[in-house]
Amino acid sequence: MTSQTLREARKYEEASEKMIKKENRPAFHLSARTGWLNDPNGFSYYQGQYHMFYQYHPYNSYWGPMHWGHAVSSDLLHWTYLPAALAPDDVHDRDGCFSGSAIELPDGRQLLMYTGVLKMPHENGGVTELQTQCLAIGDGLDYEKYPQNPVLDAKDLPEGSSRQDFRDPKIWRKADGSYRCIVGSRPADGSGQILLFASQDALHWEFEKILISNRDRFGKMWECPDFFELDGRWVLLTSPQDMLPKGFEYHNGNGTLCLIGDFDEETDTFTEKQDQAIDYGIDFYAPQTVLAPDGRRIMIGWMQNWDTCSLRMPEQPWYGQMSIPRELSIKNGRLFQQPIRELENMRQNKVVHENVSFSGIIRLEGVKGRRADLELVIRPADGEHIYQKFAVRFAQDKEYQTSISFRPYESIVKIDRKFSGSRKAIIHQRRCLVNSKNGQIKLRLILDRFSAEIFINDGEQVMTATMYTDQTADGISFLADGSVNMDVVKYDLV
Repeated sequence: MTSQTLREARKYEEASEKMIKKENRPAFHLSARTGWLNDPNGFSYYQGQYHMFYQYHPYNSYWGPMHWGHAVSSDLLHWTYLPAALAPDDVHDRDGCFSGSAIELPDGRQLLMYTGVLKMPHENGGVTELQTQCLAIGDGLDYEKYPQNPVLDAKDLPEGSSRQDFRDPKIWRKADGSYRCIVGSRPADGSGQILLFASQDALHWEFEKILISNRDRFGKMWECPDFFELDGRWVLLTSPQDMLPKGFEYHNGNGTLCLIGDFDEETDTFTEKQDQAIDYGIDFYAPQTVLAPDGRRIMIGWMQNWDTCSLRMPEQPWYGQMSIPRELSIKNGRLFQQPIRELENMRQNKVVHENVSFSGIIRLEGVKGRRADLELVIRPADGEHIYQKFAVRFAQDKEYQTSISFRPYESIVKIDRKFSGSRKAIIHQRRCLVNSKNGQIKLRLILDRFSAEIFINDGEQVMTATMYTDQTADGISFLADGSVNMDVVKYDLV
């Protein structure tokens, strides 16, 4: 039975959505139906469609009591909104239904596992926020909360672990039919750890072990974990809070972490071998993956960052969007990401410019737009003399622009949106160290109305940024300090 709280949210979102024009949203990135969106939740394939739930506050375009928004898609690029799936309406989650995941049960129903939040006031006026893991079961549209919630609480935690930082369960089913889930947790040392739990029926859960401990290496609390097999290795994705930079590999604040290693399924032992950032740009956090029916591992992240949430004015009717879905692979011990191949079905109006040699600033015939797929191969025009800098500027007019630049001598790519029209003193630039030989680099730039995602060297690294520049700023130009030779292939994404 649907609660009054959920009925009100559904009624509100249905009415409010009508006030938002299609052209005022991203064209092919999932955005909040209305109000606020953050972490992807319950990313799953169920009954012939991809389901994406998301952290959601329908009533305002800023964070509030968390609901679960809901949308479905057949291609992960064109989304249909469904009514909100969860609302904070139960004794264990009355202060928020936080992030979680989804799985299909053997009887054909869909199970959602999420973090319930309950604020307990202290006599002295403080508040303790209790986080527990809860279930809801449904048919892809409506979900009933499990009467025995919560299924994991403080008594299931290893000694010294925080009751307040215990969240974001990611569930999967093993080949033997049993279930596992991992949950982000904070041990007594104040850093992060990932806990592993086991179940025979997905309803009754027991603590297995600490799968991996941060030991203060990568930020503090580890949020939104995901764990899966990929190309013969095992991958743990998580989003650490309060990171310190390590050269160009990690940046200050809330970041992303990929650990690649081996997993012994008999003993549930993960041995990490490599670590790297997932995204090197400004706006990417809390990614979650799904195994597609054709075997691809596809990842979507929240295309925002907690430190840049004031980028948009609060009176806007929606805030928050998801990244482009990315196909994952491992090459040479490293996570690679490519835009999903379904994007190629949206390509139209191909424009090609080959062997363009130039210095200074140029524009090319037919190369402009805010919904575009731009492939660039850059090399020195003169093999003896490597250029000093190359840049591509987009979402550009006389006043505004966002840019990607590459300095071959330093081998650094920088994204810069300080001239994108933002009036806020927040992060506008990020840099990453890339692999480049003799000044050669490949860039693929995916532009939607409010974002840019740059895939470097066939997805060896990715940089993501949102921007809210007026849509009339649709110019694209190229800059070379020195002599550059460039191939450009540009498509409109329609």
